[in-house]
Amino acid sequence: MKKELKEEMQRDELASGLEHLVAWAARHRDELRIGMLVLVVLAGALLALAHFREERVREADRALRDALTTFEAPLSAEIPAGGERPTGAVFATAEEKYKTAAAAFEGVERRYGSQAAGLRAKYFAALSRLELGQYAEAEKGLKEIQARGAGLEPDLARLALADVYRRSGQTDKAVEAFRSFASNPSASLPRDHALMSAARTLEDASRFAEARAAYRQVAEEFPASVFAAAARTRADYLATAG
Repeated sequence: MKKELKEEMQRDELASGLEHLVAWAARHRDELRIGMLVLVVLAGALLALAHFREERVREADRALRDALTTFEAPLSAEIPAGGERPTGAVFATAEEKYKTAAAAFEGVERRYGSQAAGLRAKYFAALSRLELGQYAEAEKGLKEIQARGAGLEPDLARLALADVYRRSGQTDKAVEAFRSFASNPSASLPRDHALMSAARTLEDASRFAEARAAYRQVAEEFPASVFAAAARTRADYLATAG
């Protein structure tokens, strides 16, 4: 009996609550109508914003792919005589190609700078400037990417920056940059490659004793590396090269 009474009381409370809710809704009919309209408008706006963002990402990716196609396009001299001509762009000179690529990447960065494609475009724009021998411009762009901290793009920029120093004849800065990368256990790119690059930079600068030590370091610290055998060979050669 008590159980039945308790259940009846609960039903009465529920019915009473529903009656109060219906009465409140009747008194606030206009406010509810406006509220529902606002919710519908907000939902539509959110859907439109999500669609816009997705479309912007697709546009950015397409623009980056187009710029990369230019960056990787062949030169006329690279096409074998009598060979089939590629369907895409072919450039007469490397300068023409990299100027066109740099402009394309910088355009992607301007339009989509807040997206991942924009950051990657900034990196490739710097590489294009490097290929053009415009070291100051390349260094500026790479330092801006490097300043973002950790991650793939900043690490790519660190290695490319070391290459800027190498190509521009700043051997000490190049070796320091390569070694700094190689000593970072949290680096997102192979550290053995960076250390091998430091050794090669030293050898190219005819600093053979330092190069030999760097090659040995590669073989000792990264014995399973794809560079280990070549590093040992170069170290042995330099030991007898006088």
